[in-house]
Amino acid sequence: MRSYLFSFMLVIFATILVAQAPVKPTSGQIYKSLERLNFLGTVLYHAAHPDDENTNLIAYLSNHVNAETYYLSLTRGDGGQNMIGPEIFSMLGVLRTQELLAARRLDNGKQLFSRANDFGFSKNAEETFTIWDKKKLEEDMIWLIRKVRPDVIINRFNHLNSGSTHGHHTAASVLSKDIFNQTNDPKVYPDQLKLVKPWQARRLYFNTSWWFYGSQEAFDKADKTKMTTLDIGVFYPQLGLSNQEISSLARSMHKCQGFGSTGTRGESKEYLNLIEGDNPVARNDLFNGINTTWTRVEGGLPIKTIMDRVLKSFNYSAPQNSVADLIKARKLIKGIKDDFWRDKKLEEIDRIIADCMGLFIEGVADKNYGIRGQKVDINFEFISRNLGNITIEDISLLPSKIKAANPAKILAKNEVYKAKATIEIDQNEPFTSAYWLRKPGTLGMLTVEDQTLIGLPETPRNIKVSCTADVMGEKIVFVRDIVSKINDRSRGEVYQPFEVIPAASVSIKDKVLVFANENAKKVSVEVKSYKSKLMGQLKLDLPKGWSSEPEVIDINYTKPEYADIFEFMVTPPANSQEIKIKALLTSEGQNFTEELISIDYEHFPLQRVLVESESSLIKLDIKKSGENLAYLMGTGDEVPQSLRQIGYNVTEISIDDITKDRLKTYDALIFGVRCFNKYPELKNKLTIVHDFVRNGGNFVVQYNVNGNDLKVSQSEMLPFPIELSRERVTVEEAPIKVLAPEHKVLNYPNKITGKDFDKWVQERGLYFPSKWDSNFTSILSCNDPGEPERNGGLLVAPYGRGNIVYTGYSFFRQLPEGVPGAYRLFTNLISLPKKDVTP
Repeated sequence: MRSYLFSFMLVIFATILVAQAPVKPTSGQIYKSLERLNFLGTVLYHAAHPDDENTNLIAYLSNHVNAETYYLSLTRGDGGQNMIGPEIFSMLGVLRTQELLAARRLDNGKQLFSRANDFGFSKNAEETFTIWDKKKLEEDMIWLIRKVRPDVIINRFNHLNSGSTHGHHTAASVLSKDIFNQTNDPKVYPDQLKLVKPWQARRLYFNTSWWFYGSQEAFDKADKTKMTTLDIGVFYPQLGLSNQEISSLARSMHKCQGFGSTGTRGESKEYLNLIEGDNPVARNDLFNGINTTWTRVEGGLPIKTIMDRVLKSFNYSAPQNSVADLIKARKLIKGIKDDFWRDKKLEEIDRIIADCMGLFIEGVADKNYGIRGQKVDINFEFISRNLGNITIEDISLLPSKIKAANPAKILAKNEVYKAKATIEIDQNEPFTSAYWLRKPGTLGMLTVEDQTLIGLPETPRNIKVSCTADVMGEKIVFVRDIVSKINDRSRGEVYQPFEVIPAASVSIKDKVLVFANENAKKVSVEVKSYKSKLMGQLKLDLPKGWSSEPEVIDINYTKPEYADIFEFMVTPPANSQEIKIKALLTSEGQNFTEELISIDYEHFPLQRVLVESESSLIKLDIKKSGENLAYLMGTGDEVPQSLRQIGYNVTEISIDDITKDRLKTYDALIFGVRCFNKYPELKNKLTIVHDFVRNGGNFVVQYNVNGNDLKVSQSEMLPFPIELSRERVTVEEAPIKVLAPEHKVLNYPNKITGKDFDKWVQERGLYFPSKWDSNFTSILSCNDPGEPERNGGLLVAPYGRGNIVYTGYSFFRQLPEGVPGAYRLFTNLISLPKKDVTP
């Protein structure tokens, strides 16, 4: 058993550290794959966001029940926060997509998405459906149900309690219930039937628990006549782990949300309340009454007989002994008339045959990208480590079908076969960037026009290696993605995906540039070449009234992977304006306006995202006071760069920099979002911070979250106590009521008016204090429709000669998006006048 555990953990950690590496399963994992091959049943677990999924249940259904288990997350989590890096909005959606895929690699589930965009917190389903396109999401869900044909659908949240949880949660479950009986109707979205067939799931459940009832006592008294109860606390001897330990590994992949989890062991119950469909007789079996054996399909009985024999005789020390029977089963599977199960199970059995043989197939490119028209060298390796007498009949590259140089060969056991080929990337080959970001979307919906892409977690890669092998007289085509790999001195062998990218990337470095007067400002543009020579002309696409010096810059690169930064001095008009500009590189008749953004973390493969390079130029009527700011970074925070845009000298400090002598050089100290959640060491620095304020500094604290991860008590954070709440205002257009119109913070150095609250994005603010010391003045009030006024979003108090500001308004979202009024108001927070009194 210990050896199984050790082997499994090696695979787990290899998957985490080099997620693009080929899977090399242990015998225990091969056996689990055989059990799944012998089970013909599917579950669709459904919720709104990446971290909504119940990994306990997904791991149980996939590894114990052996069902093909999908998690459908309507959104990619674009509207959340990021605790590990600067990515927000669409780039955060890419990051969280990859974290979900990392989780699925561990719990053996599969991942799906709809076109819904995570626009931020919503109070109820009704509000959500004013932003999401309900009809399009119904279409997406019907498409995906017809595509994966689940027998059982499970909602994470209740469809009946709108307003008691995140509106996205309720909306997701409402959608699931509304379309449950439409998926089998050929009159509903008939165009889909060119690619899929109508399908009706047997059962729809709500994954309930005591939490939804308010207490364990209330749940114990609840009517459970329609509940199925599962003990998910099983132990997998083949893997050496409990179900909850696997679940915790998967859950811990949500690193940007801070969802690290500790595994547990022993009995653990999950409860599923039936919403639609027939109630199973056996209340501990989701599939009770559903045929999940091979006899489900015509001609399946002989396959069942073979597979039962394979499972019974499986030799963990010699998995290759099962290959002969698996070849027999494969021949029978090819003859199944049900194309859904035929294609699905052929893919599974081919993978298992390869695993039993110890088959290793790899196509490695000489670098991790290629450009259209470019030739790329591919090195192949083929070895069957457990089984000999394998005939390689063909190695070729897809989609070009270019053949490898070496001829066909009969391989002995553990004999390495190597070959080479060169592919020229087609001029029409699509770029391997996030397909859902190729075209602009709306606040609530992503734009995906290709029906076959809807639901896919990633953009399919077209360039692959295809190998035809004769295994015991059966010709099997094995297909693998082309990869690249390097030897990192600290991490060892590191795999990266091979991607098709443009010949050049053009990136405006500052996504927002604020002009506080009519003086010219520098606009820096990075041009990176991915070809051996790049010649062209670079300019800014500026509207009338704006000008640049120079107007055009000549580009002449003579080596690949070369990058340089070019500078334009841009002069704004006299009047206030907000414009969007692009940088345009013209080379050999092609226009390049896109930048290639890399997202690189160790728990998933390198991501390259191609987006239009735009920048907001804002000619703004703004005044400021003070010059030097100290900024303690929070989580997912780009505020310091925004403040530099309006002329502040911003120093990003660490906890160790918070000393009496260091702070006296600054006019203001600013804490980024969630600093009191992030830094437990702050507790020992608060006396120094409070003395800084007393001696004339301004101290601005952005929102924190009350809960177990608050590292400093609410009574200690500030010189005067506040009490945090979960109150937020999610409607970004919510009217603002001024509570203290004469206060300096609304009048100096900028006069704040109602116009300063126009064009806010995603929300007004979050986690407003609900109570505060009488020394604080509440400045503003706002509220979502039908809710009481929230007065704690901006609190200001004098302390000694300085001032304390606590704000829940979401400046961390507004400033990077170039919201003019947010700049003016935040400048006022920093610029509060110091008092001429002795502390």
